[in-house]
Amino acid sequence: MSMRRFLAWVFALAVIAAPVMADRLKDLSRIKGVRNNQLVGYGLVVGLDGTGDKAPFTNQTFRNMMNQFGITLSEGVNPKLTNVAAVTVSATLPPFAKAGQEIDITVSSIGNADSLRGGTLLMTSLKGADGQIYAMAQGSLVVGGFGAQGQDGSRITVNIPSVGRIPNGATIEREVLSPFTEGDTITFHLLRPDFTTARRVVEAVNDRLGPDMAYAHDATSVSVRAPRDPSQRVSFLSILENIEVAPAQDAAKVVINSRTGTIVVGQNVKVSPAAVTHGNLTVTIQENPAVVQPNPFAGGDTALEPDTQIAITEEPARMFRFGPAVTLNEIVQAVNQVGAAPGDVMAVLEALKQAGALRAELIVI
Repeated sequence: MSMRRFLAWVFALAVIAAPVMADRLKDLSRIKGVRNNQLVGYGLVVGLDGTGDKAPFTNQTFRNMMNQFGITLSEGVNPKLTNVAAVTVSATLPPFAKAGQEIDITVSSIGNADSLRGGTLLMTSLKGADGQIYAMAQGSLVVGGFGAQGQDGSRITVNIPSVGRIPNGATIEREVLSPFTEGDTITFHLLRPDFTTARRVVEAVNDRLGPDMAYAHDATSVSVRAPRDPSQRVSFLSILENIEVAPAQDAAKVVINSRTGTIVVGQNVKVSPAAVTHGNLTVTIQENPAVVQPNPFAGGDTALEPDTQIAITEEPARMFRFGPAVTLNEIVQAVNQVGAAPGDVMAVLEALKQAGALRAELIVI
Protein backbone atom coordinates (compact mmCIF):
# COMPACT_ATOMS: atom_id res chain seq x y z
CA MET A 1 0.00 0.00 0.00
CA SER A 2 1.41 3.36 -1.02
CA MET A 3 2.00 6.14 1.50
CA ARG A 4 -0.62 8.36 -0.20
CA ARG A 5 -3.24 5.64 0.02
CA PHE A 6 -2.34 4.95 3.66
CA LEU A 7 -2.73 8.64 4.56
CA ALA A 8 -6.11 8.70 2.81
CA TRP A 9 -7.29 5.77 4.97
CA VAL A 10 -6.03 7.48 8.12
CA PHE A 11 -7.87 10.68 7.19
CA ALA A 12 -11.10 8.77 6.50
CA LEU A 13 -10.92 6.96 9.84
CA ALA A 14 -10.28 10.25 11.62
CA VAL A 15 -13.37 11.77 10.03
CA ILE A 16 -15.49 8.76 10.96
CA ALA A 17 -14.16 8.73 14.53
CA ALA A 18 -14.62 12.46 15.02
CA PRO A 19 -16.66 13.18 18.14
CA VAL A 20 -20.29 14.14 17.57
CA MET A 21 -22.06 16.88 19.44
CA ALA A 22 -22.85 15.44 22.87
CA ASP A 23 -24.68 16.83 25.89
CA ARG A 24 -24.30 16.02 29.53
CA LEU A 25 -26.94 13.80 31.05
CA LYS A 26 -27.92 16.64 33.42
CA ASP A 27 -28.74 18.80 30.38
CA LEU A 28 -30.92 16.14 28.77
CA SER A 29 -32.97 14.98 31.73
CA ARG A 30 -34.33 15.62 35.19
CA ILE A 31 -34.07 13.32 38.20
CA LYS A 32 -37.28 11.75 39.43
CA GLY A 33 -38.36 13.29 42.73
CA VAL A 34 -35.97 16.26 42.47
CA ARG A 35 -38.25 19.14 41.57
CA ASN A 36 -39.26 22.69 42.45
CA ASN A 37 -42.37 23.50 44.45
CA GLN A 38 -44.50 26.60 43.93
CA LEU A 39 -45.49 28.83 46.86
CA VAL A 40 -48.07 31.61 46.96
CA GLY A 41 -49.39 34.04 49.55
CA TYR A 42 -51.56 37.13 50.01
CA GLY A 43 -50.41 40.29 51.76
CA LEU A 44 -50.23 44.06 51.89
CA VAL A 45 -47.69 46.50 50.53
CA VAL A 46 -47.52 49.78 52.48
CA GLY A 47 -45.60 53.02 52.13
CA LEU A 48 -46.72 53.85 48.58
CA ASP A 49 -46.74 57.44 47.38
CA GLY A 50 -50.48 57.69 46.77
CA THR A 51 -50.40 54.90 44.16
CA GLY A 52 -52.26 52.28 46.20
CA ASP A 53 -55.51 50.59 45.19
CA LYS A 54 -59.10 51.27 46.20
CA ALA A 55 -60.39 47.71 46.18
CA PRO A 56 -62.83 46.76 48.96
CA PHE A 57 -60.84 43.67 49.93
CA THR A 58 -57.84 45.91 50.63
CA ASN A 59 -59.80 47.76 53.30
CA GLN A 60 -61.00 44.47 54.74
CA THR A 61 -57.46 43.09 54.90
CA PHE A 62 -56.24 46.33 56.48
CA ARG A 63 -58.94 46.10 59.17
CA ASN A 64 -58.00 42.50 59.95
CA MET A 65 -54.34 43.44 60.26
CA MET A 66 -55.14 46.34 62.62
CA ASN A 67 -57.28 44.01 64.77
CA GLN A 68 -54.26 41.71 65.13
CA PHE A 69 -52.33 44.69 66.48
CA GLY A 70 -55.10 45.46 68.97
CA ILE A 71 -56.55 48.43 67.07
CA THR A 72 -60.26 48.29 66.23
CA LEU A 73 -61.76 50.47 63.52
CA SER A 74 -65.45 51.28 63.62
CA GLU A 75 -67.61 49.77 60.90
CA GLY A 76 -68.66 53.16 59.57
CA VAL A 77 -65.12 54.51 59.34
CA ASN A 78 -63.51 54.43 55.88
CA PRO A 79 -59.72 54.50 56.26
CA LYS A 80 -59.40 55.95 52.70
CA LEU A 81 -56.17 54.17 51.98
CA THR A 82 -54.03 55.54 49.18
CA ASN A 83 -50.65 54.18 50.19
CA VAL A 84 -51.66 50.51 50.66
CA ALA A 85 -52.05 47.82 47.98
CA ALA A 86 -53.23 44.22 48.15
CA VAL A 87 -50.75 41.87 46.49
CA THR A 88 -50.05 38.25 45.78
CA VAL A 89 -46.61 36.91 46.65
CA SER A 90 -45.20 34.00 44.65
CA ALA A 91 -41.96 32.09 45.01
CA THR A 92 -40.28 28.88 43.89
CA LEU A 93 -39.01 26.50 46.55
CA PRO A 94 -35.96 24.69 45.11
CA PRO A 95 -35.28 21.02 45.85
CA PHE A 96 -33.36 20.18 49.02
CA ALA A 97 -34.01 23.68 50.43
CA LYS A 98 -33.39 23.80 54.17
CA ALA A 99 -35.03 25.80 56.93
CA GLY A 100 -33.37 29.17 57.39
CA GLN A 101 -32.34 29.60 53.76
CA GLU A 102 -33.67 32.55 51.78
CA ILE A 103 -35.37 32.64 48.38
CA ASP A 104 -36.42 35.40 45.98
CA ILE A 105 -40.07 36.39 45.74
CA THR A 106 -42.27 38.18 43.20
CA VAL A 107 -44.91 40.64 44.41
CA SER A 108 -47.84 41.46 42.09
CA SER A 109 -50.75 43.82 42.61
CA ILE A 110 -54.22 42.23 42.40
CA GLY A 111 -56.18 45.48 42.75
CA ASN A 112 -56.04 48.73 40.78
CA ALA A 113 -52.80 50.03 42.27
CA ASP A 114 -50.90 52.27 39.87
CA SER A 115 -47.43 51.43 41.13
CA LEU A 116 -45.66 49.47 43.88
CA ARG A 117 -42.51 51.60 43.68
CA GLY A 118 -41.16 52.50 47.12
CA GLY A 119 -43.45 50.04 48.93
CA THR A 120 -42.68 47.57 51.68
CA LEU A 121 -44.25 44.14 51.91
CA LEU A 122 -45.52 43.27 55.37
CA MET A 123 -44.98 39.79 56.79
CA THR A 124 -46.75 37.32 54.54
CA SER A 125 -46.98 33.54 54.83
CA LEU A 126 -46.29 31.49 51.71
CA LYS A 127 -48.20 28.24 51.34
CA GLY A 128 -47.77 25.22 49.11
CA ALA A 129 -50.35 23.16 47.27
CA ASP A 130 -51.05 21.19 50.46
CA GLY A 131 -52.01 24.35 52.37
CA GLN A 132 -48.98 24.20 54.68
CA ILE A 133 -46.80 27.26 55.35
CA TYR A 134 -43.30 26.78 53.96
CA ALA A 135 -41.85 30.32 54.07
CA MET A 136 -42.39 33.81 55.47
CA ALA A 137 -41.86 36.86 53.27
CA GLN A 138 -41.19 40.52 54.07
CA GLY A 139 -39.06 43.36 52.74
CA SER A 140 -38.73 46.38 50.47
CA LEU A 141 -39.67 46.00 46.82
CA VAL A 142 -37.46 46.54 43.80
CA VAL A 143 -39.67 47.80 40.95
CA GLY A 144 -38.28 48.20 37.43
CA GLY A 145 -41.17 50.19 35.94
CA PHE A 146 -42.61 53.61 36.69
CA GLY A 147 -45.55 55.75 35.63
CA ALA A 148 -46.63 59.40 35.65
CA GLN A 149 -50.02 61.06 35.23
CA GLY A 150 -51.10 64.65 34.54
CA GLN A 151 -54.12 66.57 35.78
CA ASP A 152 -55.82 66.30 32.38
CA GLY A 153 -55.80 62.50 32.61
CA SER A 154 -52.84 61.87 30.32
CA ARG A 155 -50.37 59.33 31.60
CA ILE A 156 -47.25 57.44 30.61
CA THR A 157 -46.07 54.06 31.85
CA VAL A 158 -42.67 52.41 31.38
CA ASN A 159 -42.49 48.64 31.86
CA ILE A 160 -44.79 47.21 34.55
CA PRO A 161 -44.76 49.22 37.81
CA SER A 162 -47.40 47.00 39.45
CA VAL A 163 -44.97 44.05 39.81
CA GLY A 164 -41.82 43.99 41.93
CA ARG A 165 -39.19 41.63 43.27
CA ILE A 166 -37.56 41.17 46.66
CA PRO A 167 -34.21 39.35 46.46
CA ASN A 168 -33.90 36.91 49.36
CA GLY A 169 -37.25 38.23 50.55
CA ALA A 170 -38.56 35.00 52.05
CA THR A 171 -37.12 32.72 54.73
CA ILE A 172 -37.82 28.99 54.49
CA GLU A 173 -39.57 27.64 57.58
CA ARG A 174 -40.41 24.09 56.51
CA GLU A 175 -38.52 21.53 54.41
CA VAL A 176 -40.02 19.35 51.70
CA LEU A 177 -39.21 15.66 52.02
CA SER A 178 -37.49 14.26 48.94
CA PRO A 179 -37.55 10.61 47.78
CA PHE A 180 -34.00 11.01 46.48
CA THR A 181 -32.49 8.56 48.97
CA GLU A 182 -35.25 5.96 48.64
CA GLY A 183 -35.01 2.79 46.58
CA ASP A 184 -32.15 1.06 44.81
CA THR A 185 -32.25 3.08 41.61
CA ILE A 186 -32.10 6.65 40.35
CA THR A 187 -34.53 7.42 37.53
CA PHE A 188 -33.90 10.06 34.89
CA HIS A 189 -36.75 11.59 32.88
CA LEU A 190 -35.70 12.88 29.46
CA LEU A 191 -36.79 16.44 28.69
CA ARG A 192 -37.59 15.41 25.11
CA PRO A 193 -38.87 11.82 25.02
CA ASP A 194 -37.14 9.81 22.32
CA PHE A 195 -36.46 6.08 22.03
CA THR A 196 -33.10 6.59 20.35
CA THR A 197 -31.91 9.03 23.02
CA ALA A 198 -33.06 6.66 25.79
CA ARG A 199 -31.10 3.80 24.21
CA ARG A 200 -28.00 5.98 23.90
CA VAL A 201 -28.28 7.01 27.55
CA VAL A 202 -28.39 3.35 28.59
CA GLU A 203 -25.40 2.51 26.42
CA ALA A 204 -23.35 5.48 27.68
CA VAL A 205 -24.03 4.67 31.34
CA ASN A 206 -23.27 0.97 30.92
CA ASP A 207 -20.05 1.74 29.05
CA ARG A 208 -18.94 4.05 31.88
CA LEU A 209 -20.16 2.15 34.96
CA GLY A 210 -20.45 -1.46 33.83
CA PRO A 211 -22.97 -3.75 32.12
CA ASP A 212 -26.60 -3.89 33.28
CA MET A 213 -26.24 -0.77 35.42
CA ALA A 214 -28.89 1.15 33.45
CA TYR A 215 -32.10 0.13 31.73
CA ALA A 216 -34.86 2.06 29.97
CA HIS A 217 -38.54 1.89 30.90
CA ASP A 218 -39.82 3.73 27.83
CA ALA A 219 -38.92 6.71 25.66
CA THR A 220 -38.79 9.01 28.71
CA SER A 221 -37.51 7.15 31.78
CA VAL A 222 -34.11 5.53 32.33
CA SER A 223 -33.21 3.95 35.68
CA VAL A 224 -29.69 3.42 37.00
CA ARG A 225 -28.80 1.16 39.93
CA ALA A 226 -27.36 3.29 42.73
CA PRO A 227 -26.02 2.79 46.29
CA ARG A 228 -28.42 3.35 49.19
CA ASP A 229 -26.03 5.34 51.39
CA PRO A 230 -26.83 9.06 50.91
CA SER A 231 -23.20 10.22 50.79
CA GLN A 232 -22.27 7.52 48.29
CA ARG A 233 -25.38 8.29 46.24
CA VAL A 234 -24.42 11.97 45.97
CA SER A 235 -20.92 11.10 44.74
CA PHE A 236 -22.35 8.49 42.40
CA LEU A 237 -24.80 10.99 40.92
CA SER A 238 -22.10 13.63 40.42
CA ILE A 239 -20.32 11.16 38.13
CA LEU A 240 -23.53 10.00 36.49
CA GLU A 241 -24.92 13.41 35.53
CA ASN A 242 -21.71 14.42 33.74
CA ILE A 243 -21.73 11.47 31.34
CA GLU A 244 -21.99 12.81 27.80
CA VAL A 245 -24.68 11.48 25.48
CA ALA A 246 -25.34 12.34 21.84
CA PRO A 247 -29.09 13.05 21.63
CA ALA A 248 -31.06 11.82 18.64
CA GLN A 249 -32.21 14.25 15.99
CA ASP A 250 -35.79 15.40 16.42
CA ALA A 251 -38.52 14.51 13.97
CA ALA A 252 -38.95 16.84 11.03
CA LYS A 253 -41.15 19.78 12.06
CA VAL A 254 -42.24 23.12 10.70
CA VAL A 255 -43.51 25.52 13.38
CA ILE A 256 -45.61 28.51 12.36
CA ASN A 257 -46.63 31.35 14.67
CA SER A 258 -49.56 32.95 12.87
CA ARG A 259 -49.65 35.92 15.27
CA THR A 260 -46.07 37.10 14.80
CA GLY A 261 -45.38 35.69 11.35
CA THR A 262 -42.48 33.58 12.63
CA ILE A 263 -41.67 30.39 10.73
CA VAL A 264 -39.13 27.84 11.97
CA VAL A 265 -38.15 24.99 9.64
CA GLY A 266 -36.36 22.04 11.22
CA GLN A 267 -33.19 20.50 9.91
CA ASN A 268 -34.69 17.25 8.58
CA VAL A 269 -37.58 18.84 6.69
CA LYS A 270 -37.81 17.74 3.06
CA VAL A 271 -40.23 18.38 0.24
CA SER A 272 -41.31 15.93 -2.44
CA PRO A 273 -41.35 17.07 -6.09
CA ALA A 274 -43.97 19.80 -6.44
CA ALA A 275 -44.62 23.00 -8.37
CA VAL A 276 -45.98 26.00 -6.47
CA THR A 277 -47.47 29.23 -7.74
CA HIS A 278 -48.67 31.98 -5.45
CA GLY A 279 -49.89 35.49 -6.19
CA ASN A 280 -51.33 38.35 -4.17
CA LEU A 281 -54.83 39.68 -4.72
CA THR A 282 -55.37 43.18 -3.28
CA VAL A 283 -58.83 44.72 -2.89
CA THR A 284 -58.91 48.48 -2.22
CA ILE A 285 -62.10 50.20 -1.07
CA GLN A 286 -62.06 53.98 -0.99
CA GLU A 287 -64.88 56.09 0.43
CA ASN A 288 -65.27 59.68 -0.87
CA PRO A 289 -68.54 61.03 0.57
CA ALA A 290 -69.83 64.27 -1.00
CA VAL A 291 -72.02 66.90 0.64
CA VAL A 292 -75.09 67.81 -1.46
CA GLN A 293 -76.93 71.06 -0.68
CA PRO A 294 -80.26 72.27 -2.12
CA ASN A 295 -80.53 75.42 -4.24
CA PRO A 296 -80.99 78.75 -2.42
CA PHE A 297 -84.51 79.29 -1.10
CA ALA A 298 -85.44 75.79 -2.24
CA GLY A 299 -87.11 73.42 0.11
CA GLY A 300 -84.68 70.69 0.96
CA ASP A 301 -82.07 69.44 3.39
CA THR A 302 -78.33 69.08 3.17
CA ALA A 303 -77.47 65.45 2.57
CA LEU A 304 -74.34 63.28 2.50
CA GLU A 305 -74.06 61.35 -0.75
CA PRO A 306 -71.80 58.30 -0.55
CA ASP A 307 -69.22 57.71 -3.26
CA THR A 308 -67.48 54.33 -3.09
CA GLN A 309 -64.67 53.21 -5.37
CA ILE A 310 -63.52 49.60 -5.41
CA ALA A 311 -60.31 48.54 -7.15
CA ILE A 312 -58.85 45.05 -7.45
CA THR A 313 -55.14 44.59 -8.11
CA GLU A 314 -53.64 41.20 -8.76
CA GLU A 315 -49.88 40.89 -8.76
CA PRO A 316 -48.33 38.51 -11.28
CA ALA A 317 -47.80 35.10 -9.75
CA ARG A 318 -44.44 33.36 -9.82
CA MET A 319 -44.00 29.62 -10.02
CA PHE A 320 -41.15 27.71 -8.46
CA ARG A 321 -40.49 24.00 -8.38
CA PHE A 322 -39.20 21.73 -5.63
CA GLY A 323 -37.17 18.77 -6.81
CA PRO A 324 -36.99 15.40 -5.09
CA ALA A 325 -35.66 15.32 -1.51
CA VAL A 326 -35.27 19.08 -1.22
CA THR A 327 -33.24 20.13 1.83
CA LEU A 328 -33.74 23.06 4.19
CA ASN A 329 -31.17 25.19 2.36
CA GLU A 330 -32.90 24.67 -0.97
CA ILE A 331 -36.30 25.57 0.52
CA VAL A 332 -34.90 28.83 1.87
CA GLN A 333 -33.28 29.68 -1.48
CA ALA A 334 -36.51 29.01 -3.41
CA VAL A 335 -38.56 31.21 -1.07
CA ASN A 336 -36.02 34.04 -1.18
CA GLN A 337 -35.90 33.99 -4.97
CA VAL A 338 -39.60 34.77 -5.31
CA GLY A 339 -39.47 37.33 -2.46
CA ALA A 340 -42.38 35.77 -0.59
CA ALA A 341 -43.60 37.44 2.59
CA PRO A 342 -44.05 35.40 5.81
CA GLY A 343 -47.80 35.23 5.25
CA ASP A 344 -47.25 33.87 1.74
CA VAL A 345 -44.78 31.28 3.02
CA MET A 346 -47.35 30.10 5.58
CA ALA A 347 -49.93 29.62 2.84
CA VAL A 348 -47.45 27.73 0.65
CA LEU A 349 -46.38 25.41 3.47
CA GLU A 350 -49.98 24.64 4.42
CA ALA A 351 -50.81 23.88 0.79
CA LEU A 352 -47.75 21.62 0.47
CA LYS A 353 -48.82 19.74 3.58
CA GLN A 354 -52.33 19.24 2.22
CA ALA A 355 -50.88 18.01 -1.06
CA GLY A 356 -48.69 15.50 0.76
CA ALA A 357 -45.47 17.06 -0.54
CA LEU A 358 -44.23 18.42 2.80
CA ARG A 359 -42.51 15.56 4.60
CA ALA A 360 -42.68 17.05 8.08
CA GLU A 361 -45.11 17.76 10.88
CA LEU A 362 -46.75 21.16 10.49
CA ILE A 363 -47.39 22.86 13.84
CA VAL A 364 -49.36 26.13 14.01
CA ILE A 365 -49.21 27.98 17.33
